[in-house]
Amino acid sequence: MNLAGLASASALLLLASVAPARLQPAAVDWSHAQPMNVLMVENSFIPDRLMFRHGIPYQLHLENRGKELHEFTAPAFLAAAVVRNPALLSNGGREVVLQPGTSIDVDLVPLKPGTYDLTCADHDWDGMTGAITVE
Repeated sequence: MNLAGLASASALLLLASVAPARLQPAAVDWSHAQPMNVLMVENSFIPDRLMFRHGIPYQLHLENRGKELHEFTAPAFLAAAVVRNPALLSNGGREVVLQPGTSIDVDLVPLKPGTYDLTCADHDWDGMTGAITVE
């Protein structure tokens, strides 16, 4: 293989390692999504520590039982996941916004193991924070 062919093959490998996060939603069997429920109340997530396994589809059910607007703000986590319907995300894909008394289901597949910050962008100053771990 010549130098141009090697560079082309390297570019394809790099693209293949990055592209699956954006190309997989149609290929995921969402009927086997694991439920994950998170309640949002005044200044807390319940639970505030979430555990996921990478490569497994989840239905993240977010419910705002508070009297104020709350956000599920987790930009690094959401960026490292396949989201079935990215139109549900706000602020450039950084968060999910819920009005009081509403709920939403976000189907996603975490792809990258690690620990991620979770905050409510409007109430993190008052302790509405948490953590997301992907194993």
